Amino acid sequence: MAATVSYDDVEVGTPLPPAQFRVHRADLVMYAGASGDFNVIHWNQRIATAVGLPDVIAHGMLTMARAGRVVTDWVGDPGAVLEYGVRFTRPVVVPDDDRGALLEVAGAVREKLDGRRVAVDLTATVGGEKVLGQARAVVQLA
Repeated sequence: MAATVSYDDVEVGTPLPPAQFRVHRADLVMYAGASGDFNVIHWNQRIATAVGLPDVIAHGMLTMARAGRVVTDWVGDPGAVLEYGVRFTRPVVVPDDDRGALLEVAGAVREKLDGRRVAVDLTATVGGEKVLGQARAVVQLA
């Protein structure tokens, strides 16, 4: 985990360290088991394409959780995240190969709020395409 981030040390525009996350088909299986979400579009290519998807897609909440790691790693305490929300703008297609999909996440402080809180915006892309919109968190800083 990162060192504690101080409210006094951040300004609007302060970047969060970016991160990359590989998403493989095995990750989808493990997430399905942990979450109980066994929707076939997350593991069966035939069904996924039959319903109009390009291939098997990652669970939206898995994508959201991975993106949120950029915030929790930056602040050093997952309990410091007071709010977190996203809009899903595009599915994360997970090919059946050794590379999987590469989720790239960056963030920056959007606003300093009262009570030593900051608002953070995140950008999450796969292959240069935005997969999360309005990805925002409010974090309590030291």
